[in-house]
Amino acid sequence: MPMKFTACLISFISLCAFPAMAMLEYTASDARTALEALDDSLAKRQSFIARRQAQIDRLADSLSHHPTDSRLMLQIGERYTAFNNDSALHYFAKGRELAKDSDKLPFELQRVSLMPLSGSFPTAIMIYDSIDADNIPTALLPMYYEAGRQMYSYMAAFSENDSNSRAKWNSLALDRQKRLLEVLPKEGAEYKYHLGEYFFQTGEKGKARALLESVFESEPYQSNLRARAAHHLSTMARERADDNAYVYYIAQAAIADVIAATREVAALQELGNYLYTQKDVNRSYTYLTEALANAVECGAPLRMVESSRSLPIIERAKTEQIEAKTRTIYVILGILVLILVGLVITMLVLRHEMKRMKLLQDNLRQANRTKEVYISQFLSLCSIYMDKLNQFCKIANRKISTGKVDDLYRLTKSGKFVEEQSKEFYDVFDNAFLHLYPNFITQVNALLRPDSQIELKDGELLNTDLRILAFMRLGIEESARIAQVLNYSINTIYAYRNRTKARAIDRDNFEDDIMKISSVS
Repeated sequence: MPMKFTACLISFISLCAFPAMAMLEYTASDARTALEALDDSLAKRQSFIARRQAQIDRLADSLSHHPTDSRLMLQIGERYTAFNNDSALHYFAKGRELAKDSDKLPFELQRVSLMPLSGSFPTAIMIYDSIDADNIPTALLPMYYEAGRQMYSYMAAFSENDSNSRAKWNSLALDRQKRLLEVLPKEGAEYKYHLGEYFFQTGEKGKARALLESVFESEPYQSNLRARAAHHLSTMARERADDNAYVYYIAQAAIADVIAATREVAALQELGNYLYTQKDVNRSYTYLTEALANAVECGAPLRMVESSRSLPIIERAKTEQIEAKTRTIYVILGILVLILVGLVITMLVLRHEMKRMKLLQDNLRQANRTKEVYISQFLSLCSIYMDKLNQFCKIANRKISTGKVDDLYRLTKSGKFVEEQSKEFYDVFDNAFLHLYPNFITQVNALLRPDSQIELKDGELLNTDLRILAFMRLGIEESARIAQVLNYSINTIYAYRNRTKARAIDRDNFEDDIMKISSVS
C-alpha cells in the first residue's frame, strides 16, 4: 500500500502541482478589501444563520412525518455539525439507536469527529478504537479515516501545553490522512485538498501551497474546503512574514465560515488576536467577541475557552485608550485654566463642562451597575436551570430504574414542570429587565390611551403584555422567537401584540415608539 500511495503522490504532483508554481501575491489593498468584506459578511450573519436553520427545519419537518427514518437523522445531524454540536450529537446518537446494525457506522464516525470539541476525548478514542477497520465497507473508508484525522487533529490542537501529547496526536492524525488519500477518488477537490494538507504537515510547503491555492480558487465562497485551504495558506503566509497574504487568506477563511453559518470557527478568533497586535483594537474586539458568541451558540466548550482568553486583553486595551484620552483632556483643561485664569466667563464654561462630565460619569456608573445586575441575574438563571435539569434527570433515572415509566410520562405530559420553569424564568427576567428599564411600565402606559392603561395585579412585576413588549424592546421582534421563550403558541403572541397595539394612541408607530424607550434616565 505505501508504494501505491507514493506512486499516486508523484503522479498527482507532476500533473497538478508544478504547473501551478506561479504563486498568487497580495497587496495591502487586497488585505484591506478582505477585511471590509468580512465586516460586511458579519453584518449579514443573522441572515446566513436563518438560512441554515431553515434547511434544518425542513429536514426536521420531514422527520416528524417519518420519526424512525435514521437517514433523515443523519442529514439533520450533519446540518447541525459546526452549527450546534450538542444537537448534532443528539441526532447522531438517536439515529444510531434506530439504524440497523449494518447502518450504524456513519453515526458512530460522526460522533467521533465532534466529541473532542465538547472535551469527550476518552469516549471518542474508545469508540474509534472499537471499530474494526478490516470489516468497514469500501464506501465508508474515507469517512472512517477522515473521522480519525479530525479527532486526532482536535486533540493535538487542544494539547498545546503538552508537547509530547501534541506530537503523538499529530502523528496519528497524519497517519489517518495518509490512509485517507489512499481511498479518496483522485480526481476530486477533496483529494487535492487533503494532499495539500498532507504536504503542509510534512513540511513540503511549496507543493502544499500550489495545491491549496488551486482548491481555494476553484471552490465556492461558502465551501468548507475553501475555508480550510485558506486557513492553511494564511499559516504559510505568516511563516514567510507575508502579512498582506496572511490577512487576506485568514479573512477569506472567516468569510467562508460566516457565509456557511459555521459557528465552530478558528479563523475569526486567530484574526482577532492578530489585529490586536496591529493596534486595530476595534476590529479585534469585534472579531473576538463574535468568535466567543459563535463558540457558545455552537456548544463547543473548548472553543469558548480559547476565545475567552483574549477578551480581557482587549477590554484592558480599550480601557487604556479611554484613560489616555481622559488624561489628555485634563492636561488641556489645566493649561487653559493657567492661561485664562482671571477670566470669569472661561471659568464658568469650565465649571459647566466639568459638571456635565461628572453627570456623564454618574450615568456611566449607573449603566455599569445595571449591566452587572443583569449579568448576575443571567448567571443566576443559568444556575437555576442547570440545577432543575439535574433534578429532573435524577427523577427520570429513578422512575426508569424502578420501572415507573408511566409516572414519568404523566409528569412530562402534565406540563407542570415546564410551567414551574416558566414562572421562575418570568421572575428572573422581569427583575433583570426592570433593572435595565426602571420606567418601562410608565413609559408604555404613556403610549396607550387613558382608558386602556396596563394595570398590574398585586405581586406582579410584568404581565404577559408587558413581557412581549419587553422582548420587542430588547430587539427580539419575531413572534415565533417570543412564543418559544414565553412558552406560548405563535397565534397567542400575535393576539397579545394586536390587542396591545389596538390600545395605543398612535397605532401606526406604536412598535417604533416602544423601541425608543430608554434604559437609563
